[in-house]
Amino acid sequence: MQVIENTQFRAEINEKGAELTHLINKAGNFDYIWNNDLWPKHAPVLFPAIGRSEKDSYLLNGQEYQMPQHGFAGDQLFDVTANSGQSLTLSLTDNTATKKLFPFKFRLDVTFTVTETGIKLNFDVNNLDDQTLAFSIGSHPAFNVPIDGDATFDDYQLEFQPKNLDLKQFEIIKTPAPYRDGKIIPLTAADKSTIQLNHDMFEAGLVIIENDGINSVKLSSQKSDHSIELSLNDFRYVCLWTKEGANAPFLCIEPFQGLPDISGQESELLEKEANVTLDAGKQASYSYEMTLN
Repeated sequence: MQVIENTQFRAEINEKGAELTHLINKAGNFDYIWNNDLWPKHAPVLFPAIGRSEKDSYLLNGQEYQMPQHGFAGDQLFDVTANSGQSLTLSLTDNTATKKLFPFKFRLDVTFTVTETGIKLNFDVNNLDDQTLAFSIGSHPAFNVPIDGDATFDDYQLEFQPKNLDLKQFEIIKTPAPYRDGKIIPLTAADKSTIQLNHDMFEAGLVIIENDGINSVKLSSQKSDHSIELSLNDFRYVCLWTKEGANAPFLCIEPFQGLPDISGQESELLEKEANVTLDAGKQASYSYEMTLN
């Protein structure tokens, strides 16, 4: 386990999966990140796939490859490239296990930096191959809701900036796993740019919002002095999820650069909707910040 910290915050990151497991507010002595067996993860890195792939597989030039839910990065042991005490870089390079699922040479660098206002995460995907590759990447942090025990889940809301956005979501069907059906519909849970949280809105399994001009999303409650705000400028989509049917006291706010498959449609990797294509020798970078109170 790696630790970075400053006077305001302490973060613990597991080398397995480059997963943020604790994010402690030192003044209040509480953790923003979910830790409970009801959902035994914390903040997985999603790479090189997001969500479910049809038949848990994809095609590359007509050849079928297996791909687990959310890709394989979460199961891989990352190398510690640097740890300055306030900033940590973990790296995953292709290996025998990854090549069976994703036949490319690559390096994924994930950097965590604690700041005076929270923490910044940066994802660098490097194509080390002599051919074009394609990928999706995302971050899946689960936050305790309520924050520090203040109020209840239903007392919290999400506010998107700028205000008065025409928010849309991808229609989800369960088969029983959640897949897209290809339709984009109005975000029915939203009142202009605000969503009042309740567990019923997650009956379909997840809410994937198309980021058409969204700069940030803030989780807060009038009954709490604490809040969490995520910047979203680098990511095309943001997903909301909590464990359905469990009245779970956590919420995942997930910046996505990529999408799960449409039900019944196995994807060709280089042509899949929302995938990022990266030429040989090139790098793609994505980052977001958590501003914490």
